[in-house]
Amino acid sequence: MLRATTATLLALLALAPLEALAAPEPAVQRSVQEDDNVRLEELRVRGVNQRLVVQPKAASAPAYEILPADPGRDAAQDRRSAGQRVWRLFSF
Repeated sequence: MLRATTATLLALLALAPLEALAAPEPAVQRSVQEDDNVRLEELRVRGVNQRLVVQPKAASAPAYEILPADPGRDAAQDRRSAGQRVWRLFSF
């Protein structure tokens, strides 16, 4: 019985540092900037821009999203969709 309890305690002590090394929650920042003509909503996760939504205040202009550059690629080499405007047609 004592041997099993000692083994269990040693196993728990060995696992304790693993919990301390668990990845913390990412830092999420939401910012809204607004002027007379447009409203910008920005979402950053770990300091990297994930989403940028532009909402013009003119009634006839729809809101659109600007696609950010992929942080894992070289922006000079990759000219696919970074900075492109995207309009959402359907939202569920």
